[in-house]
Amino acid sequence: MHCVWLCFRIYYGKEFAGHRATAQRLCARSFWATPYHAWERGVNENTNGLIRDFFPNGTDFTTIHPATVAKVARLLNRRPRKSLGFHTPNEVFHTLANRGS
Repeated sequence: MHCVWLCFRIYYGKEFAGHRATAQRLCARSFWATPYHAWERGVNENTNGLIRDFFPNGTDFTTIHPATVAKVARLLNRRPRKSLGFHTPNEVFHTLANRGS
């Protein structure tokens, strides 16, 4: 498989339990973010701000219908990002996921 070497930063949480398999599949190195070092999580902090455009701080997510959350996720994943060379997260994900398959 041809690999383009990437790296990504991991945050503490159960959603990253499969980080080794993800890193191997993407031919990427993973790094753990240091707690309370927001500057290490630039894309994460930016995305949080974008989410807050739809759901202001203090929003009770138990009152938000799952379809609404899914719609916001689709909108944000289809939005071009400067950090991705003005590609969308969806485009980058699918490009990387389909390598070597």
